[in-house]
Amino acid sequence: MPYYRVVGEIPRKRHVQFRRPDGGLYAEELMGEEGFSSHSSLLYHRHAPTAILKSEEMPEGAGEGPLEPNHPLRPRAYRTQDLPVGGDLLLGRQLLAGNEDVRISFAAVDPASGPGELYRNSVGDEVVYVQTGAARLESTYGALEVTSGDYVVIPTGTIHRWVPTGEETLRALVIEARGHVRPPRRYLSQYGQFLEHAPYSERDLRAPTEPLLADGEEVPVIVRTRAGLSRLTYLHHPFDVVGWDGYLYPYAFNIADFEPVVKSIHAPPPVHQTFEGPNFVICSFCPRPLDFHEQAVPIPYNHHNVDSDELMFYVGGDYSARRGTGIGIGSISLHPAGFTHGPAPGAVEAVIEAMRAGHTATSETAVMVDTFRPLLLGPAAARCEDPEYAWSWARLS
Repeated sequence: MPYYRVVGEIPRKRHVQFRRPDGGLYAEELMGEEGFSSHSSLLYHRHAPTAILKSEEMPEGAGEGPLEPNHPLRPRAYRTQDLPVGGDLLLGRQLLAGNEDVRISFAAVDPASGPGELYRNSVGDEVVYVQTGAARLESTYGALEVTSGDYVVIPTGTIHRWVPTGEETLRALVIEARGHVRPPRRYLSQYGQFLEHAPYSERDLRAPTEPLLADGEEVPVIVRTRAGLSRLTYLHHPFDVVGWDGYLYPYAFNIADFEPVVKSIHAPPPVHQTFEGPNFVICSFCPRPLDFHEQAVPIPYNHHNVDSDELMFYVGGDYSARRGTGIGIGSISLHPAGFTHGPAPGAVEAVIEAMRAGHTATSETAVMVDTFRPLLLGPAAARCEDPEYAWSWARLS
């Protein structure tokens, strides 16, 4: 993260004696990225975070499976609302797409299901976009309440679990990176402060504010490595951190706090970029004033990003460019490299007429993931695909 936080009790100096009330030493844990040459945080545990009792191999979640090429090549659309509700926000993930850099899944969790299992992803950072419902992210850094519209960024190696709250089904898009996810470099000064032209700032980010202390012994934690899933049993509960400080921690950012760029003529997708990961970006399309040039075409033009596959998750409002194609709230479109995509036939004229009638703003909200290697298709994609989407441009012409 680009700025420093302190939570709970810490000593005045790093790596000095810091004693518990009973006179024993707290155990330090330095969480650091890139060989301790990038962001890090220093956590103080009541017990040694290294004490494990056993390690067991475990199978992948029920929603996992092989990834298959998008062949023969075609644009695709999926209805996540048709995927079953079940499992937690870890083992209930239903794999939609992935490649060497990123895995994209969808989870639909019954809020009555209770807390999920403790989990540590040691492959890369995770970004969870909460479409509906509410939850509490509990971690070694503390607790974080999240709700619909929140992006939740969880650093590599963070032990955490998801606890559904409220009464609405918890639906979420899960983006698992093979590396680290950060705000785009162009939004930050050379020292990590958000610049004035950035579409969000430090004030928009939420993070844990106090320790989350839990007792317990022989506590299982699921750990993901590139070899698969293991279950480690810890001697003591990992939520025993009395304080921490640093630049590395889970945080939430609500999509409604993204400040969209407005131009007189339609702006390209990079103005919507929110995060960057290894060989992929995440963008936020938010309600905004329509382009205001007198001859503007206030809708995306036909375009072909020759280096990217584009996956778009439609989460709110009316996405006028896709009108008549079957795309609705909860839909995902996949427009691969090798295919030129653009507005549905008739959409351009409809928006121009709406402007003449006094319509001045868009209402859509969407999350986009652009990858720089082709996306392979997961088993959940086959279960909720709209087989007619690819032909919608011809059907509507």
